[in-house]
Amino acid sequence: MSKQIGRPNHSANAFLETRKTQIKHLERRLFLRQGLSLGALSMLSGCDYGTLSSNDGLDRLLRAMSGFNDRVQALLFNPHRLAPTYAANQITKPFPFNAFYGIDDVPDIDPDSWKLEVSGLVADRTPWSVQRLRTLPQESQITRLICVEGWSAIGQWSGVPFRTFLKRIGADTTARYVGFKCADKYYSSIDMATALHPQTIMTLDYGGDPLLGAYGAPMRLRVPTKLGFKNPKYIKALFVTNTYPGGYWEDQGYNWFSGL
Repeated sequence: MSKQIGRPNHSANAFLETRKTQIKHLERRLFLRQGLSLGALSMLSGCDYGTLSSNDGLDRLLRAMSGFNDRVQALLFNPHRLAPTYAANQITKPFPFNAFYGIDDVPDIDPDSWKLEVSGLVADRTPWSVQRLRTLPQESQITRLICVEGWSAIGQWSGVPFRTFLKRIGADTTARYVGFKCADKYYSSIDMATALHPQTIMTLDYGGDPLLGAYGAPMRLRVPTKLGFKNPKYIKALFVTNTYPGGYWEDQGYNWFSGL
């Protein structure tokens, strides 16, 4: 039997507003301390005022600012703070489908033959089946998925706490990243602190039933402390590494950390 995890009586709006306020305060302190004026930023990005108008110069500046934002969010991240949880009557029905392709292109994966490949800085690289994952402790949560496109939806997710799985495979939890490869050619990665967060789960069920194809069957990652695109679906392989793995959207300019 799975158990409910989360914290009660906190609205998503209040949570997000608190995060925004914290980020603004920390950014202000860092800018004052480090003197990150436009001139300093241009030095940091390796370009002067003249080259800022070029695409290459702007790209370098944006990458520098994006990296700064990632560092700020990582500093603010509290590995013990839980994202808001909700009551069953608040679940969004139907829960929306979202991907970089249409629903007709959802991967058709046989859950009975599916195997999760494990590699990188781990002691045990034995592949995992759905049946084997179900032998591990299971937890359930009703949390809100927040999309970078501006919408959100509340759903009930159940599965294996990711930190339990990482411990089981002997993962090096001092490593910096966990990366994911997916059957729909998507890929993503998260920081180790988020991987070990108590609400990060390897989701096998939605609404008490095995995941449907539209929701990422047979296994997806549910990370309520990050934006939706950091919740990869149709995962076929994961790896623990100290080398920055990037991500499908991150490599196109999205902030990598993208925590709430």
